Amino acid sequence: MIGEGDLEALARGAAVLGTGGGGDPYVGRLLAARALREHGPVPLVAPADLPDDATVFPVAMMGAPTVMVEKTPSTERIGATVAALAEYLGVTPTHIACIEAGGVNSTFPLVAAAQLGLPVVDGDGMGRAFPELQMVLPTLSGIAGTPMSIADEKGNVGILTAVDNHAAEALARSLTITMGCSAIISDYVMSGAQARDSLVPGTLSLCARIGHRLDRVRAEHGDAVAAVADELGGRVLHTGKVTDVARRTVTGFARGTALISGESELTLEFQNEHLMAVRDGVVQVTTPDLIIVLDTDTGEPVTTEALRFGHRVTVLAAPTDERWHSPAGIALVGPRYFGYDTDPVRFDARERP
Repeated sequence: MIGEGDLEALARGAAVLGTGGGGDPYVGRLLAARALREHGPVPLVAPADLPDDATVFPVAMMGAPTVMVEKTPSTERIGATVAALAEYLGVTPTHIACIEAGGVNSTFPLVAAAQLGLPVVDGDGMGRAFPELQMVLPTLSGIAGTPMSIADEKGNVGILTAVDNHAAEALARSLTITMGCSAIISDYVMSGAQARDSLVPGTLSLCARIGHRLDRVRAEHGDAVAAVADELGGRVLHTGKVTDVARRTVTGFARGTALISGESELTLEFQNEHLMAVRDGVVQVTTPDLIIVLDTDTGEPVTTEALRFGHRVTVLAAPTDERWHSPAGIALVGPRYFGYDTDPVRFDARERP
């Protein structure tokens, strides 16, 4: 079960896996806490325990995290977005799932699950966060993202069908911009068998484990950054001070570049999530592996919208789910898709200090 007391650790761990994106974890935690107080704890179900004929409904926030900081989502619309899609499809949801393990999108599903009285799946569609709707492992498994529902905080609701998941992203992104650059979506409805095959198992448990470990290490005055790197099998890429951040909201995304000083200068490129780390002109690691920014002193994850001049941070690199490194995975989320003129540069555990 996931109760209100679990949310702080879960949200903190989700912000780590969110690789800078996924939205403000504080906002997501507050919304989930309200729902769990009102409706009670939510059962957590491993993908391996899903019956074949389960009907799994993912739910998420879509849009620019920079906007959501100022435009808080309506709690009531989260469960209602799932219900609207279920009514259109004429099916009854049996489980709720996360489509990405990052920021608010790890806690929004808890809101829907609590409101609808359903269990939530201990897994997600990425094992991290990515900025576009089609960038999920269910796409690699041939699962359609639509029909999908999309709603805003005013009560506007749309149902979309698309010829493929790339078209679904384009249509939903346009609607999201019309809705004020943030919206609630429910998509990739799948059976229990499909969820077992396509989701990354155990990510909500991993988020909670990371959050609790950070709490323990800080209480013992230990090295919080090293604890996160150890939990993810990652390594420290760079430590220094943020000297510049160029950030803009473009076509519904938060895009930008951050410069971090230190023994050398590290450049982070991001589109909602961190996508590439470059040191002195040499690419160090790229999407789809994880690039995570932590506060150097506390190990607290730092989202792209929270990066500020003067912030002392440590950048970690960590491996992603191996399916993302398949040719189809690289075509979907590799650096060239985002416009960077480089092949993927993988996290290399041999460089771990």
